[in-house]
This record gives sequence, structure tokens and C-alpha cells, in this order.
Amino acid sequence: MTENEGNDKKMEGSNPKKKLNLVTFTGAAGLLGLAVSLAVFAFNSHKQKTKKKGLPGCDNVCVNLSAKEILELADEIIHKSSRVHDSVALVALDKLSYENVVLPLAELEARQLSLIQCCVFPKMLSPHDSVRKASAEAEQRIDAHILSCRKREDVYRIIKIYAAKGESIAPEAKCYLECLVRDFEDNGLNLTAVKRQEVERLTNEIDELSLRYIQNLNEDSSCLFFTEDELAGLPLEFLQSLEKTQSKEFKLTLESCHVAAILELCKIAKTRKTVAMAYGKRCGDANIPVLQRLVQSRHRLARVLGYAHFADYALDRRMSKTSMTVIRFLEDISSSLTDLAIREFSILKDLKSKEEGEIPFGVEDLLYYIKRVEELQFDLDFGDIRQYFPVSLVLSGIFKICQDLFGIKIEEVTEVDVWYHDVRAFAVFDSGSGKLLGYFYLDMFTREGKCNHSCVVALQNNALFSNGACQIPVALLIAQFAKDGSGEAVPLGFSEVVNLFHEFGHVVQHICNRASFARFSGLRVDPDFREIPSQLLENWCYESFTLKLISGYRQDITKPLVDEVCKTLKRWRYSFSALKSLQEILYCQFDQIIYSDDNADLLQLIRSLHPKVMIGLPAVEGTNPASCFPRAVIGSEATCYSRLWSEVYAADIFASKFGDGHPNLYAGLQFRDKVLAPGGGKEPMELLTSFLGREPSTQAFIDSRTNYSL
Repeated sequence: MTENEGNDKKMEGSNPKKKLNLVTFTGAAGLLGLAVSLAVFAFNSHKQKTKKKGLPGCDNVCVNLSAKEILELADEIIHKSSRVHDSVALVALDKLSYENVVLPLAELEARQLSLIQCCVFPKMLSPHDSVRKASAEAEQRIDAHILSCRKREDVYRIIKIYAAKGESIAPEAKCYLECLVRDFEDNGLNLTAVKRQEVERLTNEIDELSLRYIQNLNEDSSCLFFTEDELAGLPLEFLQSLEKTQSKEFKLTLESCHVAAILELCKIAKTRKTVAMAYGKRCGDANIPVLQRLVQSRHRLARVLGYAHFADYALDRRMSKTSMTVIRFLEDISSSLTDLAIREFSILKDLKSKEEGEIPFGVEDLLYYIKRVEELQFDLDFGDIRQYFPVSLVLSGIFKICQDLFGIKIEEVTEVDVWYHDVRAFAVFDSGSGKLLGYFYLDMFTREGKCNHSCVVALQNNALFSNGACQIPVALLIAQFAKDGSGEAVPLGFSEVVNLFHEFGHVVQHICNRASFARFSGLRVDPDFREIPSQLLENWCYESFTLKLISGYRQDITKPLVDEVCKTLKRWRYSFSALKSLQEILYCQFDQIIYSDDNADLLQLIRSLHPKVMIGLPAVEGTNPASCFPRAVIGSEATCYSRLWSEVYAADIFASKFGDGHPNLYAGLQFRDKVLAPGGGKEPMELLTSFLGREPSTQAFIDSRTNYSL
């Protein structure tokens, strides 16, 4: 709901100040330098005038700007960025050096990242409508400016000529120089004028087709109607949430939450199949032709840029490197899990036969019968388990595990500006030396005006400057936990506990990254590598040591979670994991094939691929992911495999180094120093190989599924 100016002022007046109890850190006090120094100075002067209280030593991080201040800062960022680029473009060709070509751009990027984030992140979190609107406008202005900078031929020419000199510079600096060159060449500046026009045309066409595909899905209003008997098994609350027709039928939309409820809970096989068919056919007539054109446009773009097909273009700078590597990875996991998947499928078929007779088992039955078997096999009431996980205890448990594991110390920072009264700030120190490593904010609870997803945002990246100054990292963890009617935090569901562990893994990753260049620090690492630390930390959620540490007491129970529940949770984690993995692999392979094969037939591909991967199960009649698979269109095109990739390698790390389920400080410090600290300045495979003492393997992932099979 839009808030009026009066409400804005009222809320600003009530915004709490938290008392500072840390020794002031002055490491960022000397960050003024080069052409951007005036921008930083102006920003810091503004903070002093308005008496804003930021984190000690983080002068560029201001989390509570007004709408007017955001737009003014955005203009200042653009102005000073233009000045730096202008100065680089004017360097005489006979005087090119690292100090006047690369360093100004590196330090500009490091200093302005935090200023940009101050403008951009409020659109996700500010309680004031005017601030959110200003933040969105500032983001558009800054994005347009950054894109224009990466199309500047005069700057590219200077950088390219300097790079060709082959000066001896540090490895991380050389890597940064290569990234600068790629920034421009990704926009076609190394191409002829004709090819550059083609790149721009194809890019615009891809954007238009992607948007059309997503809009078709968003605007789809398909719905189905069922009687109460046809929805047997659905809880009363769900039925009450649906519209009813005059003939007493329930109207079911094809929103994913409605479809998931039907496929998991509805006892009627015909209803499950009807819903699965309708869901899988969405926008078929409209979107399959759009995706066909989109795939071909991406292949043409890749060829103009020098690649055989789009998949190799998308993967060139990731751990996987080539489409062939990804396909081999997926096939290896698939073949290794096939025997287990067949055993799992046999259990499901037997139960369906007992409950429904000889009706053939379809892929639309998987979720329902997996849930049925889990109900029969596991004595788990997730509603009851929730009571054991109060937010405060879970959070303090995560802190303790990370402190014991990574050799860090976490302390709350008070008397600093926050954008909402329940936002908290923390400092992270090295427990051995006492050195301040960084800060993080926690914005944990849902509220009006706040974004509706969980994530970690980098507010400031680690960086080292030519004058010896060090900029420390600042992270922001956004969660979506609930409060009750009295404003008290509701205990967490187990999936929320797992999610909090995952996201806090990103916080640790961000703060422990010590790369010298902002481009390689924080979370700016290879996307195939980015999720590995968080996937690693998730493993502790299922260990008895952790569950006892983070579980509290119910009013009517005098002890925390018992060992049997802890063991059951671990078995539940891997229940039917082979079949679940094969379903994911199916879609990853579909995504990879369409972007690595010019002649992939979108209509026939799923018909041949589905039974091959899913141990003989055919696709639901008439369905095709080509019509309703947004991940393969925008955001994860040719990279849908990446989540599974990180999960597999995280499983290897956990089993090899932390297999007993207790924090191992020695191994944790090795992981912090060898894997997290170097950041994106080194090849991820090199980091993991150095830490493990060998190349990472898929075997631990396979073993974890096999060892806990039903």
C-alpha cells in the first residue's frame, strides 16, 4: 500500500537508533583518491550534515537515504564515473601504464559499488513508497550509464592497447584487466561495425522474445473446475481459499502453489492427471514458437561472438567451461542413480497398486506417492517440529557453528541507522587476531513494502587500494519470517531453518572473501561456485549436534529434539532422492540440449528424453516444458544445471572434510583460507582441488543418496 508523506515522516521519526559498542574502525578513512574522491567526500559530508550513523569505518555505506538523497547520489555517481572514464580515454598512447589505465577503473568500481547499492537496495526493503520509487528510478539511471560506459570505444581502445603491451602485473590484476577487455567485447566492440550492429539487433530481439514468453505465462488465466469429491485429500483451509461457482464447484487456477497442492495431496488420480496436463500445456501454442525463435537468435548471437552455439558462449567463463562437460556431468549422475531410482519407483508403484488397483502409474503420481510413503515411513509432524525452532535460538546456533567452524567471532553493533525497527547489524571479527573482517545486516521478517524473497545482497565488497587502505565487506541478509498478531516472531518451519543456514553461508562467503579487487570479492565469483559454500553449510542442518544446538523447548515438553527425530530428519532428507534428482536432471538436460544443438526439435525432444531419464516413465500426455519453462528463457538459460553442480561438489567437501557432523576448526580455517578468501580472482576448480588435495568428485553425492535409501 502506498504511504502518504505524513506517514513517511512519522515512520522516519520513529526509526530507532542502536547504540554503538565497538571501537571505531578507521581502515576506510583513507579511501579518498583519484577522480572519484570528490564524490566520496561529498557523500560523507552529507552524512555528517544529516547526522546519519553508519557502520564504523564504512563511510560509503548509508542505508537510510531519503528519496531526494538517492536521486542526488545517483546523479553524482554517474557524473564522477563519467569523469574517470573520460580521464582514461585521454591518456596519451606513449604514456599508458597500469596506474593510469587499469587502476582508476578498478578503484572507481570498488568505491562506487557501495554507493550504487545505497541507491538500489531500498527498492526492495524501504517501508516508504517514495523511497522505493526513487530507488527503482536510480537503478534504471545507473544501469543505463554502466551499459553506455561499456560501449565506449575510446576507453576500450586505450585498455586494449595497454593490454597488448603485456606489462608484468600481479596475477589478480592481470585477471581484472582481462575482465575489463571482456566487458567491452561482450558488447561487440572487437567486431566490425556490421557485426556490432548484428549483435545489438540480436540482443534487442532476444530481450523482446524473452519478455514476450514471460508475459504469456504471467497473463495466462487458465483455470479448472472440480467438485469437492474430485479434490478429496486437500485440507479444508485450501478448499476455503478457492473461489466457488454457483454449481458448488471449486475454481482452481494454474498457479504453482495450487498445482503443487493438488499433485501432493489429492487422492483422486484423474484430478492429478488433469491438473498436470493443464499445467504442462500452458501457453503451448504461443510460447513454443517464441522459444524456437529465441533459441535460434541466441545461437546466432553466439556465432557472431565466435562460439559454436549458445551453450558454449554461456558456459565459457564458468567452472564447467563447455556444454560437453555439463552433459557428461548430468549423464554421470543420472546413470549412477538409475538403480536406486528403479528401487524407489518400485515402492511407489506397489503402493499405488494397493490403493488404486491397476491404474497405470504416471509421472503426475510421483509427488503424491512420495508424500504417502514418507507419511508411512517417517514419524515426522513438521507442524509439531516447528515449535522447537524459535528464531532467536536458531540464529544464535548458526552463529556458534560458523564461529566454531570458520574461526570468526560475531558481535551485535548498536546505535547505527537502520531502515526498519527490527533490522539488526553485526560485526564479524577473526577470532584469533581480533581483526575486523566485515559487517552484516539482518532483515528477517515480512512486512508491507518489502520484497517477497530471501537472498543476500552485497552492500560493500572487500578491496585493497593503491594508498594501502582496505575497504571491508558489508552484507545484507533478507529473510521472510513471520510474526504473530502480538508482534512476536513465529517459530521457524524446518525448511525455513535450512533456508536460513543456506543464506548465512552466503554471508560468511561474502565476509571471508579477501580478494584485492571488488570485481572478485564478495559474491562476485563464478556462478557455478557461488552456491557451494551455502550448500555446504546446509549439511549441518541435518546433523544431531546442530539440531540439538538450535532446538528449543515447547511449553509442554521438557527436552529438546530427541536423537530419533534427528536421525529421521536425515533419512527424510534423502528419501526418494534418486527420483527427485532424475526429475531435475531431465530439465537440466532439456535446457542444455536446446542451447547446444542447432537442430533440436522442441516438440520431439521431451518425448524421447523423458522416458530415457525417468526410467521409462513417459511425459504427461501433451505436455512440453518448451511452453512453460521460464528458467530456460531468462535467468538460467543453458545454466539450469548449476544448482545441482554446486550441491554435488558441496557434498564432496562435507563428506571429505566434515563427515562427522561437528564443526572442525582446522578444516574450516583451511576452507576459509583456500576457498573463500581468494574469491573470483582464481579459478574455482583450482581452489577446490587445492583444498581437497584432488579434483572434486561426484561420488559423495551418489553415496549420500544410496546410504540413506529406503
